[in-house]
Amino acid sequence: MIHRTAAPCQTVEWQRLQAEALCGVDDLLAYLDLDPASVPVSRRAHDEFSVRVPRPYLELIEKGNPRDPLLLQVLPVMAEEEDVAGFTIDPVGDRAMESAPGVIRKYAGRALLVTAGACPIHCRYCFRRHFPYSHALGGEARVRAAMAYIEAHAEIEEVILSGGDPLSLPDGRLAALCQALERIPHVRRLRIHTRMPAVLPQRITRRLVETLAASRLQPVLVLHVNHPREVSEGLSAALRPLVQRGVTLLNQSVLLRGVNDSVETLEALSDTLFSARVLPYYLHLLDPVKGAAHFEVAEAAARRLHRALHGRLPGYLVPRLVREVPGAPSKIPII
Repeated sequence: MIHRTAAPCQTVEWQRLQAEALCGVDDLLAYLDLDPASVPVSRRAHDEFSVRVPRPYLELIEKGNPRDPLLLQVLPVMAEEEDVAGFTIDPVGDRAMESAPGVIRKYAGRALLVTAGACPIHCRYCFRRHFPYSHALGGEARVRAAMAYIEAHAEIEEVILSGGDPLSLPDGRLAALCQALERIPHVRRLRIHTRMPAVLPQRITRRLVETLAASRLQPVLVLHVNHPREVSEGLSAALRPLVQRGVTLLNQSVLLRGVNDSVETLEALSDTLFSARVLPYYLHLLDPVKGAAHFEVAEAAARRLHRALHGRLPGYLVPRLVREVPGAPSKIPII
């Protein structure tokens, strides 16, 4: 295991680590001492959505274990080639809810900005693995158009930065986005959805902390952590300055077969997150994206897991079990 200490000011370090991410399935197997003949790798799935894993996350994966729950999230397997009814390239209806290029409106009072197409890691269950980022992203003209749209809609009180991963943008770009949103009087909250801190704890830089802490907007950082081993000591240490500066930290997970579909794993995940001062927020049923059906956990099984979790944890550590349904006015609780 590595990353025993945080590096909140190493901007160059996180950019280097992101650029040097492992990007080939053969290299992945070799690094983890896995026999290619014993692993059901899909070259076709890799060609369509390539492997991408930074070294810090690689160091969290158990070598020689083809069933490691962290490995399963990043390894392209033959099951991805299956066409399964109901699994589509736009599982949550993003395209239909795009109000302006890169601006997605689904829920009252909120707007989501697709700020980046890049991610530090390619998770095989990603609901935007087929998203046309070239359409949503653009230069300064697109950013100005997005800001003009938000400014023209006084009902928007919260803006969500998403992607891709918004923290794949440099600190300067993020600060400029934050400042542009601060100039819109009716915007009160800024939410950032990100997988990056769990993958590259070095991304929590001093400037990022200062940008969020000094903003007029109330900042909320929503992490994406699925397994307790992803809450490394490096992540906990990197988050500490955000906690100290009053940034709200939440987590949302995806319920994934073979990864976290046991009450013991989910209990450990909530405990470990809260030890890092992160509040469990949502536990999502899998979005039915094409290529990810092998991760699906049946709703009945998910209900049983959630009930069992209530019997083991205080209520504030039990994430809400939800499903996203295209066109619905909110996430749908599974209770």
